[in-house]
Amino acid sequence: MINKICESYASALADVRDGATVMIGGFGNAGMPVQLIDALIDQGARDLTIVNNNAGNGDTGLAALLKAKRVRKIICSFPRQTDSWHFDALYRAGEIELELTPQGNLAERIRAAGAGIGGFFTPTGYGTMLAEGKETRLIDGRHYVLEYPIHADFALIKALRADRWGNLVYRKTARNFGPIMAMAARCTIAQVDEVVALGELDPEAIVTPGIFVQRVVREGGPQ
Repeated sequence: MINKICESYASALADVRDGATVMIGGFGNAGMPVQLIDALIDQGARDLTIVNNNAGNGDTGLAALLKAKRVRKIICSFPRQTDSWHFDALYRAGEIELELTPQGNLAERIRAAGAGIGGFFTPTGYGTMLAEGKETRLIDGRHYVLEYPIHADFALIKALRADRWGNLVYRKTARNFGPIMAMAARCTIAQVDEVVALGELDPEAIVTPGIFVQRVVREGGPQ
């Protein structure tokens, strides 16, 4: 019987190793799997490469992971805002590496990994510092930059509901990066509000099929 429900956050994250690449869903706090991040801090993995839209807000979630100095490198599109003080302090001290990627490019690089695409040309970033050292090409009179997919060892995402096969539905904008990150990682771990019986999820509403999800943890424990 296929059952991807984990007993605890700790068991779901037990095999995250030092140096792993971890995608973390969320657009700011919307859709951020805070409980999974807290469990990753407790788990102790270090020298992580984190892929996220931004570089943490305030003192919780991704910001707490940065504060704990578990991150060696972050790949994101929006590293600086008024409450990104932990990233800012680490970056100014030379204690974290930043790979800045425009938001559309970030999303497409993640999607390309899940779709098996080896690379793609985009006009975004051409003629800027972000294109330095990258292959460029003139296509139909317009300049493009070659970008490569981003693969991950793990994806930590948040969804609204799941069944024991790992099929997921999301709540409104909390969906954001979750679906493409689930496809781009070797192991996707989903934090969900509710686990329902097989057949209770409307097939037309399932955004992430269970084939892309390896582990599910329900807030408050298994169900």
